[in-house]
Amino acid sequence: MAEVVLRDELSVAGLAGKVEVDSAGTGDWHLGEAMDPRARAELSRRGYDGSGHQARQIQPSWLTDYDLLLAMDRANLASLHRMAAGDSELAGRIRLMRSFDTAAGAQAEVPDPYNGGPEQYAEVFDLVEPAVRGLASQLAAAL
Repeated sequence: MAEVVLRDELSVAGLAGKVEVDSAGTGDWHLGEAMDPRARAELSRRGYDGSGHQARQIQPSWLTDYDLLLAMDRANLASLHRMAAGDSELAGRIRLMRSFDTAAGAQAEVPDPYNGGPEQYAEVFDLVEPAVRGLASQLAAAL
């Protein structure tokens, strides 16, 4: 959901084509699958299209290929830091998504709604949206 909303916010900020956005999981559980239907339904309810998403797994090369890597929760943050293998430059590119939400704490997480119902997916959207807006705003100021 975050990837879809971020792409839209970047377009609104005039940054479409100037910022590359990608998403992947740290695990390989759903490789090649479409977005979870509950996530896609929540995006649709909010006016977004998640039909083009396909699950992938992050590769270690992404740490050098991308300027910023965002984790939704501390467990995924720790996985990304392990991939950085103590390289402080690479580790400095890794942050929690909600760290861009000025109303959230620096360590605030986005919970995984996978075992929940529509309410949990709506909650995740409500947590992701202000973080995405904050990130897009910072990118627009920097670029």
